[in-house]
Amino acid sequence: MHDIEPFFRWRDEYTAEEDSQSPFFGQTYNEFEYTNMIYNYYIHPYWDSIGSATLYLKVLYVDYFKGYALIELIGEWNDCLYNDIMYLKNELINHMTKQGVHKFVLFCDNVLNFHGSDDCYYEEWWDDIKDDEGWIVMINTFDHVSQELKRTRLQHYVNFGPQFNDVLWQRKTPELAYKEVKQLLKHRVKELW
Repeated sequence: MHDIEPFFRWRDEYTAEEDSQSPFFGQTYNEFEYTNMIYNYYIHPYWDSIGSATLYLKVLYVDYFKGYALIELIGEWNDCLYNDIMYLKNELINHMTKQGVHKFVLFCDNVLNFHGSDDCYYEEWWDDIKDDEGWIVMINTFDHVSQELKRTRLQHYVNFGPQFNDVLWQRKTPELAYKEVKQLLKHRVKELW
């Protein structure tokens, strides 16, 4: 896992450590010293910690004018043992919603497992953004991750599943990746009707 870096091709357009509105503003990285671990595996030092023992992330892009954030995740999302959603919500999401961000794209290509607990924090997150026509989308979740998300009944607050998988977001600009997710959401709404 130590050689899996956060996606870097958008760094010319945005870096959280240079964004004064980001909770990671001023963060410095030592690419030669690996200190963060998920279980017994070191991870690349460019991943940002939110306090969780098993889930790390990188804010890849934020457009405050349009109100969206593109976030990449790595690790095991474990609400059951470690309450990872609490860390995500309190350390990042609450800060972003105060800055006007109400649309969240979570790239889950590197989320290896999900262990659910209850849906309280997800419901709170949804309540915080729904009045601004906000949404949460998980892109490229593994099938077993999607199944556990459904068992936890998160589909009431978060968009995920087959229609949001196989998205080649790394080949696009941040704006095009965001537009593709918006288009997928429109198709999903039409399917529901």
